[in-house]
Amino acid sequence: MPKAHLYLKDGSEFVGDVFGAPADAVGELVFTTAMNGYNESFTDPSYRGQILVMTHPMVGNYGVPKPSYLKGILRNFESEKPTIEGLVVSTLTEDSKWNSAENLDAWLERHGVIGIQGVDTRELTIRIREHGSMNAVISARKLSMKRLNELFSWEYGSADLVGKASTDRIIDYGGRGKRLVVFDYGLKHGILENLYSRGFHIIRVPAWTRAEAALSYNPDGIVLTNGPGNPALLGSNAKEVAALLEYGLPTLGICLGHQLVSMALGMDVRKMKFGHRAINKPVIDLKLKKAYITTHNHGYALYSVESGSKVKARFVSPDDGIVEGLEGTNRKLLTTQFHPEARPGTNDALFIFDEFAGMV
Repeated sequence: MPKAHLYLKDGSEFVGDVFGAPADAVGELVFTTAMNGYNESFTDPSYRGQILVMTHPMVGNYGVPKPSYLKGILRNFESEKPTIEGLVVSTLTEDSKWNSAENLDAWLERHGVIGIQGVDTRELTIRIREHGSMNAVISARKLSMKRLNELFSWEYGSADLVGKASTDRIIDYGGRGKRLVVFDYGLKHGILENLYSRGFHIIRVPAWTRAEAALSYNPDGIVLTNGPGNPALLGSNAKEVAALLEYGLPTLGICLGHQLVSMALGMDVRKMKFGHRAINKPVIDLKLKKAYITTHNHGYALYSVESGSKVKARFVSPDDGIVEGLEGTNRKLLTTQFHPEARPGTNDALFIFDEFAGMV
């Protein structure tokens, strides 16, 4: 294989073998400890603007299946194509599963995503944990300092990633039950599948939809989805969320949706050193006094709930004390920083959708 180069903003360089598309890619370098479900991870829009390091040593062994749909909702991917900017693995393996339609190398090449293999992903993970997430560049060629400086001028924290991840049109999935307006900040199709399977009539709207426009559909509930990027850039979106909360409709916020609710209520959401990205992260349910293993993909977080707020912490991380979810004192608001849709993670948190359905 031709050589590939991974350049980090701190000046270090890693050399490996290129796979996927031989292109230049720039993004925030992050890692996930997930050991399976890479198809779902690579198509998660929350990874837009990021180069993903897989800590699991062998990736690609079960290939990439054909897309499967339910009423226009993807069942085995989170979006139509890979959303990561680049991929870093220790060892790329050939596919050997009955339902593999394409190997990972060919799939990434077809979608223009570069990968690098044969580098020490343990060293990269330790570097990120010690120094924090940082910008990186992958290239299939040796880059000049001029070209590197051009690429490194891009900053994850100031990029409009939600604008690229959100739908640009209104999509009505139908259904015979209660009506939900789902704000798409870069949603995962697993959220849609879980809502649709519970009988809801889903109307998916772009991220920049005004509160008045959403309410014109006479919804019985509101869902604020996951999405990529820096929530501090979404002040106008948070204002629309604040307006929606004033109407008191049952509201579910997931990941970025949770952060926007926090901002709408005047609370401070800050960047984490290296984030939570895994399918095996524990959270504690303060209400039910239980622990769950959950899927995470976030680099920003709410660290505390201010006293006197209209909400209280419902879930917390036992690892670092991050507020992993909120509950409204009026019992019409529920948020999770983790991803309850369980693709590719465990089924522990699917009850979140049942609880929200009960609220509606």
